[in-house]
Amino acid sequence: MKALIASSATGGHLYPALAVAERIKRRDGGARILFVGARYEIGKDIVGAAGFEQTAIDVTGFDRRRPLRNVETARNLIRSGAQIRGIFGAFQPDVVFGTGGYVCGPVIREAKKAGIPAYIQEQNVIPGLANKMAEKYADKVFLAFEASAGHFRGKGKLLITGNPIRDAFLTAGQADCRAKLGIADGDTALLIFGGSQGADAINKAAMDVALRFGGREGFHIFFLTGKDLYRQTCEGLARLFAERPAGVHVMGYTDTIHEYFAAADLIVARSGALTVSEIAVSGKASVLIPSPNVTNNHQYFNAKVLADAGAAIILNEADAAGLSDVIEELTADRARLSEMGENARKVARPDAADVIIDEIYGRKQA
Repeated sequence: MKALIASSATGGHLYPALAVAERIKRRDGGARILFVGARYEIGKDIVGAAGFEQTAIDVTGFDRRRPLRNVETARNLIRSGAQIRGIFGAFQPDVVFGTGGYVCGPVIREAKKAGIPAYIQEQNVIPGLANKMAEKYADKVFLAFEASAGHFRGKGKLLITGNPIRDAFLTAGQADCRAKLGIADGDTALLIFGGSQGADAINKAAMDVALRFGGREGFHIFFLTGKDLYRQTCEGLARLFAERPAGVHVMGYTDTIHEYFAAADLIVARSGALTVSEIAVSGKASVLIPSPNVTNNHQYFNAKVLADAGAAIILNEADAAGLSDVIEELTADRARLSEMGENARKVARPDAADVIIDEIYGRKQA
C-alpha cells in the first residue's frame, strides 16, 4: 500500500492524519506513506518526528478580508496542479486521503482526475469550506459527528466514524500518568489550555484560577499557555505572585499532552473538534470555552456535542472571568466529575481510525 495524505499543518487537521498514518503502518508494516502539505505552513517538524516522508506544494488559502492577495492564491492553485501530478507520477499512490485545509482540495481533485481512490475526513460538526468543495471528488467522506451529514450533498458517500485519535491517547493509563506527574490519590488535577498557539482569554482567566486555587492542599493546576504566549503569561503571573504557589505548573507546550489528559480530573479548553474527541476518548469532564473567532461558530457546535451528553459545561469567552467559580463548583463534587467523565466516554469513538482504514483497504482490495 502506498498512501498519500494531504493535510493542513494545523493540529486539528494534522493529528487526525497522523492517527490514520499510524494505523496504516500498524496494519501493514511495509506500507509507504507520503504527507503533502502547503509550502508556506509550519508542521514539517511534527510529520518528520513521527517518521513519515513529506513533500510540499505551492498552495495558499483564499483571503476573504484582503481580496487582492487572492491573485497570488489563484496562481498558486494553477501551479499546484502540475506539482501534484508530478508527485503522483513519482510516488504512484494507491489511495489519497485528506483531512482538510486548503492543501486538501487540489490534491483530492487531481486524485479524481487520475483515477486514484480518494477520501476526505471532516473533524468538525460544521464542515470547513475545503472539504465541502472536495466532496464531489471524493469516493468517501468520513464524518466525526452525525450532525455534519446535513452539510454534505452526496449522502451515499458519508460514513460516521468519529475523529481518528493518536494511539498515545488510547493507551495512556490514568494511574501511571498521575504518578509520573506527582498527583497523589485523592488530589485534584486541573488541565487548562487554549490549543498549541494558546488563547489570550483563557490565559487571563487561568491567572484568576491560579490566584484562587494555587497553593491549595491537594490541588494541581497544569497550565499550557501556548508557545507564543508563554513569556507574556509568566510575566503576568510574576506580577500576581512574589513566588509561584505550589501546585501551579506552567508550560508553553508539551509533546506529551496525552499524559495530562489521562491524569486530569477536569479539563478546561477551547473546543476544536480534535480536542473534543480527545476529551471524549479520555473520559474526562470539561469546561469548554469556544473561540468566537472561527468560521460559522463551529467550535460552539463541537462543544455542544459533549454538553448535550452531560459531559461538559460551555462557557462563553465573554464570561471567562467566571471560570474560577465554575471550577470551584465542579471540583467540590467528585461524583459529578465522575459522571461527566463517563458521559464523555459514551460519545467517544476510539475505533475511528480503524473504521477508516477498514473502508480504505476494503475498497482498494475490491
